[in-house]
Parts: sequence; C-alpha cells; structure tokens
Amino acid sequence: MPDDANGSTVADDYAGPPPPWDIGRAQPALRRLADQGLLTGRVLDVGCGTGEHALLAASLGFPATGIDLSRNAIEIAGRKAAERGLAARFVVGSVFELDQLDEQYETVLDCGLFHNLHPRDRGVFQAVLSATVPTGGKYFLLGFNDRITTPTTPYKLTEAEIIETFRPNWHVRRIEPDSIHVRTGSPVPAWLAALERR
Repeated sequence: MPDDANGSTVADDYAGPPPPWDIGRAQPALRRLADQGLLTGRVLDVGCGTGEHALLAASLGFPATGIDLSRNAIEIAGRKAAERGLAARFVVGSVFELDQLDEQYETVLDCGLFHNLHPRDRGVFQAVLSATVPTGGKYFLLGFNDRITTPTTPYKLTEAEIIETFRPNWHVRRIEPDSIHVRTGSPVPAWLAALERR
C-alpha cells in the first residue's frame, strides 16, 4: 500500500476485497527472476501486500521476509505461509524504517512499492534501502512506467527517474519494459529494473 516518509498512508487497500494487483500468485516478471536463479541469500519483499513474492522465495529455500504497513495484508500473508507450510517472516512496518528489521538482505523484491512513493520520498527510500543491502546485493523493481495512458494510476516512472534516484549507491544493471498483471483487464505496462549495490 502507499507509504510515505512521514508514515502516513491512504486507506488500507486490504481491508476489503483483494486489490486489483493482488493476483493470488507471484507476478510473472518476478517469477522469471526466480526461475533464472537470480534470487540469492536473504530475501526481502518490500511493500509485500499478502506476501506472494516472499512466499515464492521461501518456497525455493531462501530465508524470506515481507514488510508492509497493512496489518490486514500481513495477517493474510501469515495465513498463506501456514497453509503452504512455508517459513516466511512477515512484519507490519514502514519501508522507511527497514533498520528495525535488524538484518541485511542480499535480494530485495519490489512489486508496486516504488511507483507509489511521492517523488520527494524516493531519495529517503534509496538511502534506507542502501543501508539494508550489502555491497553486491540486488534490488529488483517492478513498477508502472510512463507508457501508461490511464490517468488514475500512481506515479508513472521514467527510466531517468529510476537511474537518478539510485545513482548514489547502486549500479543500474538493466531496465526493461515488462508488465504488472491485474485481476481484471490486460497487464499494465511496467519497468523491470535490476540494480546492484555498490
């Protein structure tokens, strides 16, 4: 759900029916990363929602943590983990306070978090993320891109915005067009960015 550096949020997207982006499985773009063997070490799913990407990592044997501001989403994620017999950790919290997790993560997955951050908060997130990931660690960002024509989307990302935000501490290894699948309608145009901590 949307999160800002002051800890304020919009209404809990998980208080009622599942939101459109909660498709009950991992997004295909992030599933491909796992299939390609690109997940390593401890895995953190930021803005995890109901936990599908942390659960994907856990199913492959990685120590996995998901963090989200929505208590409802975290409760659902915990139930999913129990039902699937997976040992994933889920935490209610802000992505601007990742230091409270008291761990370093070699892989960070982000499906739909960064494109919800107000531009003024992106640098704060970058700094907090950088303190959480060791040199050589990876951050995979899947977020709506600027090719979307719908006016009611969150902030649409340009390649330049991604590169500029993460320039201080990250190598941008690649940014490719991809998509975010939704419950209804066609997949939404997105960027899939792969970054490595310097």
